[in-house]
Amino acid sequence: MPLTPTADILGPAQAAGTGIGAFNVVQIEHAEAIVTGAERAGLPVILQISENTARYHGALAPTALASLAVARAAAVPVAVHLDHAESAELVAEAVELGFASVMFDASKLPYDANVSATRTMTELCHRADIWIEAELGAVGGKDGAHAPGVRTDPDEARAFAAATGVDALAVAVGSSHAMLTRDAALDFALIARLKAALDVPLVLHGSSGVADAGLAKAVAAGMTKVNISTHLNKLFTATVRERLEASPALADPRKYLGPARDAVAAEVARLLGVLAGR
Repeated sequence: MPLTPTADILGPAQAAGTGIGAFNVVQIEHAEAIVTGAERAGLPVILQISENTARYHGALAPTALASLAVARAAAVPVAVHLDHAESAELVAEAVELGFASVMFDASKLPYDANVSATRTMTELCHRADIWIEAELGAVGGKDGAHAPGVRTDPDEARAFAAATGVDALAVAVGSSHAMLTRDAALDFALIARLKAALDVPLVLHGSSGVADAGLAKAVAAGMTKVNISTHLNKLFTATVRERLEASPALADPRKYLGPARDAVAAEVARLLGVLAGR
């Protein structure tokens, strides 16, 4: 199956009021697990590679090319997305490599600078027919993102989307990146207000900290793209740890990475079902 445009995955989901899982790839086992889980669920999925992961591997291309290959071989629609890029050069590289979409994050900048930088990236991506996501608000650490002052304002979000021309918007509604517990308190009324204010799909970052019931309620309130990374990494690492503790002499990485990959695939299939309202 050819690589699927992100718009072809999120557009129908937004219209139907369902959610799409976007899961982060750290190494090839993640990409394989995520696609296997999507195939098991019979649902589309988005593979994400972050700027942090590109930095970890020393370059974007190795992980990107592997993920693109896994996506193209999938039996369900799969898009490959650049996540949380603050570097314009990395966005340009992702466009050149054939990513379906990018998330350009200038949310740390003052509002006017965020608009200007994001608009420039939107023009670059749209020239290549690439879909672009941006962020408004602060989906930061656990404490900051739960403070009322960092929530995304619907009127400002509407103006931002119009000024930048972005195709989707990540908003701050109470979730936090890298949470190890699933007890984030989302502002569902704010999600509904943001949905009413915007035509573009809403994106929930930091979704690892949201329990199943909260994910389903967030989608019902208006979220379309739901980013999950830490939750899967916890499961992957716990499975590796269990295998190594059970067999201390184990030397073949396939003997512990394989079970971890299987565990993540099962959880991806389950989470996709939650987001699809099954």
